[in-house]
Amino acid sequence: MTVRQQVLYLWMDGASLDDQVIAWAFHDGTRGAGAPLPEPKSPDGPPYSNGVRALEDGWMLLQSAQLIPPAPGQEHVNSYLEYEFVLERRIDLS
Repeated sequence: MTVRQQVLYLWMDGASLDDQVIAWAFHDGTRGAGAPLPEPKSPDGPPYSNGVRALEDGWMLLQSAQLIPPAPGQEHVNSYLEYEFVLERRIDLS
């Protein structure tokens, strides 16, 4: 049995899996031999509108967003996308 991993990062506009996806990244350890992502609704759109849709499509949640409050005085400082969720699915290539 040859199993490879696909990893999907979803950044939401809030701390919940049913919030809207605002950014995403996909890493395919199958080199294209595994299941593709669904076609987005718009040309530059995410493959899923939210994380729940990814779960319904068979993705497994590996890590959810850490809810760390900003330091006092830093509430409006932009740095990175806070609400990151990491999902994976394993594809049997045998």
